[in-house]
Amino acid sequence: MILVTGATGQLGKTVIHQLLKNAPADNIAALVRDETKAADLKDLGINIRVGHYDDSVLLEQAMQGVERVLLIAGTNEDRRVQQHQNVVNAAKKVGVQGIAYTSRTLKDASNTANKLMLGHFQTEDAIKDSGLSHAIFRNVLYMDTISNFVGEKVLETGISLPAGQGQVAFALRSDMGEAIANALLAGAWNQTIYKLTGSKAYSFEDVAAALTKLSNREVKYTPADPAAFAAKMLERGVPEIVAGRVVGFMTDIKNGQEDEISPDLEQLLGRKPATLEQGLKMLFKL
Repeated sequence: MILVTGATGQLGKTVIHQLLKNAPADNIAALVRDETKAADLKDLGINIRVGHYDDSVLLEQAMQGVERVLLIAGTNEDRRVQQHQNVVNAAKKVGVQGIAYTSRTLKDASNTANKLMLGHFQTEDAIKDSGLSHAIFRNVLYMDTISNFVGEKVLETGISLPAGQGQVAFALRSDMGEAIANALLAGAWNQTIYKLTGSKAYSFEDVAAALTKLSNREVKYTPADPAAFAAKMLERGVPEIVAGRVVGFMTDIKNGQEDEISPDLEQLLGRKPATLEQGLKMLFKL
């Protein structure tokens, strides 16, 4: 049996729906905090296990009869590493055969401008230290996040971000979820690290050009000064911690942290992942 944590989130549901295409529902379990929010999964025949990352007893109960666990990264920034450690400890205690984790792909984690990323690599270390068979999915920045960065009115406003000419090997969340599901059903893991990226890296100038082509409206990209960009976000009422995080993402992009290209996603999918233009057409309904 495969247990998917964070099962009611976007990535968790994507993975589960892909698993269902190649595995019986009674071989899939979903870890959820609130069973009422998983009614759709229950209707599909998925085994619902109630628990959360802060409760080791519930985690151990949820892992009974489970062979593999997919640990989807938690969202509590202050407690995330300890929460992940709790999942790893529970998996080891109950005899789970293998654990997989959704991490992040960066060229040089020691030089990231976004300290939020460091928790991923601390979790990787905890998994490696556990001695469990494991698979680590180092996911590139979701193509789906482009709309968050450029705004819903991008066709009117254009794009202004402090990302310079840095590039990202964007990939759709749906492609990543499909690939992760395929890996979960694959043979034995041998301490495997997958780098899930698109087949090509793109700058935000490329994003602007693609949106121009798809919408028949001119969309320009203007590199912004990081300090001025952050100040404007604060003026709009964006919390300081959020503004700092966005600037951190953009700084890493500018510094080439997100432009590495790996064949792993394509190999797990058995096809080419979505291109930038294909993804934007779907995301912006163009």
